[in-house]
Amino acid sequence: MKIKNLVYTVFLVLFVFKGIAQTGNIANADKKYNKYAYIDAIATYEKVAEKGYKEEKMFQRLGNAYYFNGELTKALKWYDALFEMNEQQELEYYYRYSQTLKSKGDYAKADKMLELFNQKANADKRGLLFEKNKNYLEQIKSNSGRFEIADAGINSKYSDYGSSFLDNKLVFASARDTGGITKKRFKWTNKSFTNLYAVELKPDGSVGEAERFERKVNSKFNESTPVFTKDGTTMYFTRNNFLNGTKGKDDKKITLLKLYKASLVDGKWTDIIELPFNSNQYSVAHPTLSVDEKKMYFASDMPGSLGQSDLFSVTINNDGSFGTPENLGATINTEGRETFPFVSGDNELYFASDGRPGLGGLDVFVSAIKSDSTFGEVQNIGAPINTKQDDFAFVMNSKNRYGFFSSNREGGNGYDDVYRFTETKKLVCEQVLTGTIVDVETNVVLGNSKVNLLDDQFQIIGEIVTGADGKYNFKVNCDQKYYVRAASQDYETKEEAITIDRNASKTDLLLALTKAICKVVVGDDLAKCFGIKMIYFDLDKSFVRKEAAFELEKILDVMKQHPAMKIDVRSHTDSRQTHAYNEKLSDRRAKATIAWLVKNGIAAERLTGKGYGETQLVNQCADDVKCTEEEHQANRRSEFIITSM
Repeated sequence: MKIKNLVYTVFLVLFVFKGIAQTGNIANADKKYNKYAYIDAIATYEKVAEKGYKEEKMFQRLGNAYYFNGELTKALKWYDALFEMNEQQELEYYYRYSQTLKSKGDYAKADKMLELFNQKANADKRGLLFEKNKNYLEQIKSNSGRFEIADAGINSKYSDYGSSFLDNKLVFASARDTGGITKKRFKWTNKSFTNLYAVELKPDGSVGEAERFERKVNSKFNESTPVFTKDGTTMYFTRNNFLNGTKGKDDKKITLLKLYKASLVDGKWTDIIELPFNSNQYSVAHPTLSVDEKKMYFASDMPGSLGQSDLFSVTINNDGSFGTPENLGATINTEGRETFPFVSGDNELYFASDGRPGLGGLDVFVSAIKSDSTFGEVQNIGAPINTKQDDFAFVMNSKNRYGFFSSNREGGNGYDDVYRFTETKKLVCEQVLTGTIVDVETNVVLGNSKVNLLDDQFQIIGEIVTGADGKYNFKVNCDQKYYVRAASQDYETKEEAITIDRNASKTDLLLALTKAICKVVVGDDLAKCFGIKMIYFDLDKSFVRKEAAFELEKILDVMKQHPAMKIDVRSHTDSRQTHAYNEKLSDRRAKATIAWLVKNGIAAERLTGKGYGETQLVNQCADDVKCTEEEHQANRRSEFIITSM
């Protein structure tokens, strides 16, 4: 792997080895190593090692050079020699050694190295995640077998990886040598730089011939991992720090990675500019867009990173400018490498990481992006996508569950290869939520009770009427928050929140209902009679708040239990705004309340309503009286007066 490894390896804190090399060859190899010319350094180190020379720092560098290039099985040879020489190593070597042991399937020894790593690090999330998930192989196994994979049909004997959809084409990075392209070599791997190529995706699943992408996009350095807007007019991509013939370097004279933007003008990709949050001093790479294209996710080791490379997000403003990048936080990032993000049409974040319990190297993980932009539990998507080697750059069409990923697994054509896949089963953790409805005082089960299941936005997503045993059950998703609402004749409606624990075989929630002791008559206010909270409205608003829907459900149940009952809905405001405005506002609120009841099954002729504005305040908060927000809110209410039975 070439640019892929540069992306996350330049993030590593390279160890500073003191002392003077014992031979000219070692000194020369050290210089190459420190300039990231790993292949050249390896050649020299191994020649010295073949002659029987053993030196701890040389073994470290040999292991690192292969490790940074993603050649984990070759790195294992030298980490084996390193730990045989001295078992007491710097902290990071325990983790790297465990990763290389996995490349050969030696998970038992790898786990022992992780235990030592955790003992020495104790606060490193990578160790803590292992300690918390020691049965990770079983968990991964349960997530496996959901994909059918095959060679993508686009691979060469060189490195091919990092694909993206563009209409009916697949755009990917390749180090293949075509025609008169200058044969420049990347010292990191001693292989050609990568450019972008495109192939047609045909209806029968085959692909066309790979063609080199737009000339202005491809430079004499590395390009990779593009992403395109849905309208196909804007692309973002990764490139070495090079623009308009000028190459940028950091303080150590290293050319890092940046993100660039190009626009499609008259059928040509042009107007290439770098994004404003780039820097010569750190790498920014691998862009992907949110479903609404208002946010970009990417990998970087910029200040504020938790590990060797982290995932960040940044807002894309309506005028095309960008906000300030934000770290996705510890739910996603570890002290290891998180990279190659992709957001699916289902609003799930897929990414590659070596900082979490996995099969070896980079594994692909997924986490649901919640409505508040936080993230659900991170899960390893399992085999056959993930293997003992590096697996990364996962992209998918969520409609047909068809996509591509990259890997340097055994049996490939080149250094990295692109594979296609079809997902045959979604990764969903389901569980059963069960419970019983009982009388709170006698514990007698309440048959014929209506039980509703609501999501975290208070939307009803399930309903059941209990049998004589008073029991209910719903299928639910792990790690999700739900509300269970129960109603039974002559009892007050009750609602409780529950979050589904994935570690439990099932979740049980008993709901104990209290008898309604109020006997309603004409003229009563149902809100007071049944201890129902007033239906509050936001300031200057007339829509029913989500949390108020639960209270309206109680009114609904009473009216259904008494089919002849008629209600007059009386809506009130606080004293702010003018009398005329408040009268109109309160009238809209009364109508909104009535509309909700009608929508949920109450005949319109059973409902009347009127807005009283600020004429019937429940406290002293009249015009020009200083009151708290809570006191004002008490006046924004609805009453439910029984007019006939």
